[in-house]
Amino acid sequence: MSDVILKVKALGFHWETKDPFMFCAFHQDQFPKGEVNLGPSKEGLKDRFLGNDFHKKDGWRMYHGKEVPGFPYHPHAGFETITLVEKGFADHSDSMGAKGRFGQGDAQWMTAGKGVLHSEMFPLVNQDRENPLLLFQIWLNLPKRSKKVDPHYKMLWHEDIPIVEEKDEHGKTIRVKVIAGKYKSEKALDPTPDSLAAEDNTDIQIWRISLEEGAEFILPTGEAESNRILFFYEGDQIKTEGFEIPAGHSLDLEASQELKLVNGDKKAELLLLQGKPINEPVVQQGPFVANSPEEMHNIIREYQRTQFGGWPWPKAEFTHGDKGRFALFADGNLVEK
Repeated sequence: MSDVILKVKALGFHWETKDPFMFCAFHQDQFPKGEVNLGPSKEGLKDRFLGNDFHKKDGWRMYHGKEVPGFPYHPHAGFETITLVEKGFADHSDSMGAKGRFGQGDAQWMTAGKGVLHSEMFPLVNQDRENPLLLFQIWLNLPKRSKKVDPHYKMLWHEDIPIVEEKDEHGKTIRVKVIAGKYKSEKALDPTPDSLAAEDNTDIQIWRISLEEGAEFILPTGEAESNRILFFYEGDQIKTEGFEIPAGHSLDLEASQELKLVNGDKKAELLLLQGKPINEPVVQQGPFVANSPEEMHNIIREYQRTQFGGWPWPKAEFTHGDKGRFALFADGNLVEK
């Protein structure tokens, strides 16, 4: 298409990414008022295939939840998840004995490593109004040397996440939220200790970019070896490199060159994923990622044998009642917001 834009592609339910990322899930649901159990009313659950409800009936899905929307306990191994909840809340619980509620701009970074069970439920905390959810979950691969690290999760609270707000030459507002990497002088919070992003020279960048209508933004250069994808998920259209790109598309970009974006007549929301490829074989089977069929066999056998420590909570779709934002870590440390 051009020297900078390599490909433009329409966005689906799971957004396609490139090494070292595996994909990005995008959840946007206009959930109704909640009941006492933090789920929708019985009337709202009618005519849904509970347990596997991915049809956006009435503007929302139950996903794998039967009482509360979300994803009851399930395993992960061999990669990392970065979960950014811009609207609404997620209730996390895991086989390490950790749990928490985060949302309204918070992010959770979880390195699954050698294996963990966790649940991600979307509690409908408001009983007097709707409960909109806007959530991204990014899967970041781990190199072979880190596939067997101990699982670990960390909270990136929105009060602490760096945000750069600036004006273009016409006075239009640009806002860059730095989840990973660095934008100008602002460096992201540290990820989990064994994360790929914690290593030097990986160029892992995760930014949420907001552009006022008519704003002009120059995406700066990255490392020449890096893969770079820009997801334009909300807005009208953006002009760049002589093209008019409508919302709902991703742009596969040449990372070594800057890119000027001129926003259209509505506020634009974008997500940038960038990083140097790991360049190792990938064998994926559902929630497990390995480097060879033999390693995949070993992961599955280990899960069948140990259940990655088992499930210590009373329900598969465990939620946290009327609590606010908090995190109880496996070492017993409690953080409340």
